Amino acid sequence: MVPGRSEDRDVSARTRFVRRFRLIYLAPVLALLALSAWAFASPMGAAPDDDYHLVSIWCATGDTALCQPGQSSKTRLVPAAVLQSPCYAFYSDESAGCQSRLDYSDSKLVETNRGNFVGAYPPLYYAVMSNFVGDDILASVMVMRLVNVILFVGITSALYVLLPAARRPALVWGWLVTTVPLGLFLLASNNPSGWAVAGVGTAWLALLGYFETPDRIKRIALGALFVLAVFMAAGSRGDSALYVVGGMGIAAIIAFENSRRFWTLATLPLLMMVVSAAYFLSARQTASGVSGFSSQDATPAAAEQAAGAAANLAGFGLLAYNFLNVPSLWAGAFGGWALGWLDTPIPESVTFLALSAFIGVGFVGLSVLNGRKILAVAGVGFVLWALPTYVLTQGGDKVGEQVQPRYILPLMVLMGGLLVLQAGTKRFQLGRVQTIAVVIALGAANVVALHMNMRRYVTGNDVPGWNLNASAEWFWAGAPAPMAVWGIGSLAFAGMTAILAREMTRVAKIPALEAQPELASTA
Repeated sequence: MVPGRSEDRDVSARTRFVRRFRLIYLAPVLALLALSAWAFASPMGAAPDDDYHLVSIWCATGDTALCQPGQSSKTRLVPAAVLQSPCYAFYSDESAGCQSRLDYSDSKLVETNRGNFVGAYPPLYYAVMSNFVGDDILASVMVMRLVNVILFVGITSALYVLLPAARRPALVWGWLVTTVPLGLFLLASNNPSGWAVAGVGTAWLALLGYFETPDRIKRIALGALFVLAVFMAAGSRGDSALYVVGGMGIAAIIAFENSRRFWTLATLPLLMMVVSAAYFLSARQTASGVSGFSSQDATPAAAEQAAGAAANLAGFGLLAYNFLNVPSLWAGAFGGWALGWLDTPIPESVTFLALSAFIGVGFVGLSVLNGRKILAVAGVGFVLWALPTYVLTQGGDKVGEQVQPRYILPLMVLMGGLLVLQAGTKRFQLGRVQTIAVVIALGAANVVALHMNMRRYVTGNDVPGWNLNASAEWFWAGAPAPMAVWGIGSLAFAGMTAILAREMTRVAKIPALEAQPELASTA
């Protein structure tokens, strides 16, 4: 053995690794940390109607020790702690410390009608999550959240790798500019709306890549991601089953060509449309899309949102009021509405920063247009405005009542991706100053939103101050201190955003036909 030769080889291997390593490889890790921080930022039962959804998950296990038939077909007997976990709901000054009074080990069951006992929601989400129910209720809830986080990051990372470089900005910017703060909260929650957002936001781009890529292996993988995303969307909420069909139509419009290849590939989305239709028609929740929510009671927080609305509106007056105020629902995705049970107010600075990022990126995207993209953007924009207007007016409700921003967030994510989508050989590209401004705006918005969300549960909003560790009344046992979770989550999100923005700047410099080889044959 030649002395020093082994050391030289080790140095050479490390040098090659450093040269080949790219910061983009860190993005999935940072995304996991950022979303995990949001998972730990709120207690069990924090998402809207989580008592309903957690009970539905527990009853999907089929274990009679966890869920038993009630006195009628519309009731079940469930663990009291699962049902009563949102003991703080609607009172923003009340911390989640009230959960300490719940006995999580008590095997006594209580009767409730709060659950998916008559098929209001599709059953798939509850069935999948029920596999993670264990003896420890709190641990089960957190495992479900982390599983949802890992699933979302895994699907998005795989889609990034499989998509042509020219389609990656739609994936990256589409998610970044539409998920602060509501999307982050839902993706890391136990609420089926998280699957709805992830499924709709993934399915249309996976299908577009499936149509466009010439590589057979990648096409199969993209098709598999598309199928998974459709099941997530359609199997979680009835309205997202409808949205994901619309996303399929958008992808088909953009990729359409009158060829045998296209019509052969179209067999898969046609099959998934049938699947989505089956979920849509089987969910009683979707009846509200026809008759409105007039038969349901508004929550106290929802009623407060509409407190300034004109009273006794009806007919054309109600229609006009809703039509003119629907943008309030869009702004709700960016912090314009409170999080949780609509009881966690977010500062207006978050709304300003997050909405500015969306509008800024969107307007740059509007400079990259062709006929198909115009049709797609106009179609989604029409639905975003017309659908809430119709549902509210049909039910006799005003904007601020019943229909919440999370119901239309999947369409907001779809719109965000469409706005930055490359049109033909025209590329989307942010300038250096624009990129820095968007990165700073999103990072700052996340810092404030995450802190405010944690403050509401750790101490309640009646306790001021930046130090979340001081006077803490609630936090997850065994987890890092609240300030550590906030700091790690904030830094991870800011780092991920900066890395992805830098990578998108690099992608924008790739010649259009090189970035998307399939365009070369049609240019």
